[in-house]
Amino acid sequence: MEKTILIVDDSASFRRVEVMTLSAAGYGVIEACDGVDALNKLNTLNIDKLHLIICDVNMPNMGGIEFVTRVKQNPKYKFTPVMMLTTEDSDEVKQQGRAAGAKAWMVKPFTSEKILNAVNKLIL
Repeated sequence: MEKTILIVDDSASFRRVEVMTLSAAGYGVIEACDGVDALNKLNTLNIDKLHLIICDVNMPNMGGIEFVTRVKQNPKYKFTPVMMLTTEDSDEVKQQGRAAGAKAWMVKPFTSEKILNAVNKLIL
């Protein structure tokens, strides 16, 4: 069974690289351009199981920390691992991410190998 990953990032170019990398590795990928778009897709798409969320921090409409806080309130996604993929690397923002429910943090730019290694550790 194909494992499904939700990518939430306002940068179309970063999403494109992530989709190409993850699709080539055999993952199913859903894209969202911000937290609002991601919540809408989670509410409207019939996803049996979401295996991982990869989320940016700074986005319009709803940022990554607020999105993760909200998605973790839904019992269906409470145990879905979240990796923040962002330019943010301050300890304060990382702490906010952990408090919201993020399990991993990766700073952009990234390599395909680096993101796949992280994904493979987070998806069991």
